[in-house]
Amino acid sequence: GVGTMMPGETPPPAAGTAAAGGACANCSVLQQNINEYVAALIALKQKMIDGDRLLTEYQQKCTDILQEISALRCQVEKMLQKILPLEKCQEELGSLRAELEEKKVCL
Repeated sequence: GVGTMMPGETPPPAAGTAAAGGACANCSVLQQNINEYVAALIALKQKMIDGDRLLTEYQQKCTDILQEISALRCQVEKMLQKILPLEKCQEELGSLRAELEEKKVCL
């Protein structure tokens, strides 16, 4: 084995070292790819979190708008309820006026 080598003896041609060097190069490329992949995953996860947050905000806004709309509907209903009697009064006044006009003509 390597331990039995005498001092000054040259090691055998480094075929293994070249292979190891190649493997190391592959390892570093693989590591780089993994790092990029992890970074992409983290970015994607962040996008999903941001998307969820935006969606929640959007839903909240929709809920708020719907509440505002229903409040406005209530106001409109109340106004209509106030307006209807006034319209009846106007009709009655109109018919009274017509009657008075007729009486004037008679007088």
